[in-house]
Amino acid sequence: MEKLTGLSHLFVTVFLSGFASFMVVPAITDVTMFALCPGQDECSLAIYLTGFQQAIIGLGAMIITPLIGNLSDEYGRKALLTLPMTISIIPLVILAYSRSTNFFYAYFVLKTLTAIISEGSTICLSLAYVADHTPDEQRASAFGILAGVGSAAFVGGTLAARFLPTDSTFQVSAFMTILATVYMRILLKESIPNGDGIKQPLLKGAPDVIKNDDDDGLGKTARVFKRIPSVGNLISMMRNSVTFSQAAVVSFFNSLAEGGTLASLLYFLKARFHYNKNQFADLMLMLGVAGTVSQLFFMPMLAPAIGEEKLLSIGLLVGCLNMFIHSIAWSAWVPYATTVFSIITVFVQPSIRSIASKQVGPNEQGKALGCISGISSFANIISPLIFSPLTALFLSEGAPFYFPGFSIMCIGLASMIAFIQSIMIKGVPSSHRTGNNHSMEA
Repeated sequence: MEKLTGLSHLFVTVFLSGFASFMVVPAITDVTMFALCPGQDECSLAIYLTGFQQAIIGLGAMIITPLIGNLSDEYGRKALLTLPMTISIIPLVILAYSRSTNFFYAYFVLKTLTAIISEGSTICLSLAYVADHTPDEQRASAFGILAGVGSAAFVGGTLAARFLPTDSTFQVSAFMTILATVYMRILLKESIPNGDGIKQPLLKGAPDVIKNDDDDGLGKTARVFKRIPSVGNLISMMRNSVTFSQAAVVSFFNSLAEGGTLASLLYFLKARFHYNKNQFADLMLMLGVAGTVSQLFFMPMLAPAIGEEKLLSIGLLVGCLNMFIHSIAWSAWVPYATTVFSIITVFVQPSIRSIASKQVGPNEQGKALGCISGISSFANIISPLIFSPLTALFLSEGAPFYFPGFSIMCIGLASMIAFIQSIMIKGVPSSHRTGNNHSMEA
């Protein structure tokens, strides 16, 4: 518990950052529709653009996130965390100023570019920071608490969006993002897994400490780029640990489903039941409250008792059921009723990360978690290419048959594949990993 108390500044940083990003989610669908298709409840252009943006972000994050995670193993979590948090301010400021069509397109381009760096790396670095300060037996609980803090930010941000007008929503979000960045830079302590491995801090307030005086700048740069993870490195990690490879497969299909939900569900609800910003906010608020309570209180009790492997399987199974019910939703109240499932489904992401984290040593947490995030980003490339066209097709008048929720059902099938793989995962005792750090360096 003392170690978790020592993470309080990280938790505050994650809360403030998440609060800022989540509060714009209920409003962005209406803003997008108004800018692209004013006065309409169904807009194929908005669906395709959202899917295109998600694919580009996923492609970039697949490359950038493992790199940032790997560099954080050498230069520190805080130094690398500064970059994604700072650049995420820019697109919010644009919509805080104006939401006209031209400003929306400017936001769209800059959001795509900045999210390539910030989307996956912020959570990757936060998880690595937690892993630096918690032993194996407490890691699943700690990851669950971190996810619970994120869910609490989700609740707070969604609640703020429910009562703030749209123009104020983006202004407050931009301010909170700036506040989170300043708080992190001032109060969060640096975390470097192996202090002996640091050559030159990227961000510092004191003169550089250089361990090897014979190194020139070119040599340091060459060593840094030599440490960039490649596809071969990822394959090597997966070969060295069956459990890590299984977690990677589960992460891929779960992220495929989550990406499909992000690209499709809100547009499905708007077209099917004419949801607006307030209804989206109410729905997300209910999801957030259930997730926060579950991750902060239930997961820390259940993870040590039954293990994260079983929690993962249970969460994925319930997630499948949730998507199947959404796909045949017959009334506007059905999505509200299914929010009860989120009490269980929120176990999935912390469990995957905990399983992967336990397969490597302390000096490779950023590397391993970055690779898992990169795999998730790769799934986010594929997901909108599959589900955005399906959603647009089955919500249009030209659908081959009447089933508006067909794409949502396909999302459930992706979750089912992840569930089947998850039941094959067997936990690896800590003693099997002692002193066996699966290095990816050549």
